[in-house]
Amino acid sequence: MSEDRPVGELLREWRRRRKLSQLDLAIQADVSPRHVSFVETGRTIPSSAMVLHLAEQLGVPLRERNRLLVAAGHAPAYRQTPLDDPDMTRVRAALEQFVRAHTPYPALAVDRRWNLLLANDSFMAFLAGVDPKLLGTPINLMRLGLHPDGLASRIINLQQVRGYLLPRLARQAAASGDPELHQLYDELVAFGPVDNTPPDPADIALTIRIRHRGTDLTFLNAITTFGTAFDITLEEIAIETYLPADATTMNYFRRT
Repeated sequence: MSEDRPVGELLREWRRRRKLSQLDLAIQADVSPRHVSFVETGRTIPSSAMVLHLAEQLGVPLRERNRLLVAAGHAPAYRQTPLDDPDMTRVRAALEQFVRAHTPYPALAVDRRWNLLLANDSFMAFLAGVDPKLLGTPINLMRLGLHPDGLASRIINLQQVRGYLLPRLARQAAASGDPELHQLYDELVAFGPVDNTPPDPADIALTIRIRHRGTDLTFLNAITTFGTAFDITLEEIAIETYLPADATTMNYFRRT
């Protein structure tokens, strides 16, 4: 999305992305359908409060809410503070503590494009045998996991993992409107077909099976995000944890 597009056009795009009619949005936002129509066609320039209200109903990410505000002629409402900024010292310390707390099992933090921000020492088990070209800064976790020269060569249930992660990436790209995520999806989907078999409803998390130094390790993968964040940087960070799914995996990491 570009800031030089009218706010009404941007809001209409988000509404369609959420598969809502103008009436659906009006009812959800408790405003008249006529008002929604006037905003989208440019006949009405919404106040900053109305922009944020409609964006909330549409589930627009904080980064894109700022773009909507600017397109309507208002100041951005949400700050974006780099993780290495002094004002983020406490946040970074908390993230590091969160990741370290999962030791001896792997844990890491990624940004909105799946670039690695932090990882504990146990994450090194995922890097064995990976082509060095995939380890340049920043390391992209999606590419690392699904590229044939990356972890994919050691994932025993690769089709299941691709069938879980690629649709997730596609949904994230569609929800955010981020062209780089679309490009990442196109790159990774080209490595093979996507298994669209629905997951077992009894599965509470993605299971990943990896062959590592002669041992088959099985993990349950979970992702944690900060849904109440008011800083764009923090809202876009996700914590990934890999917990042992069997005794073999548990004992391997407890011994190392």
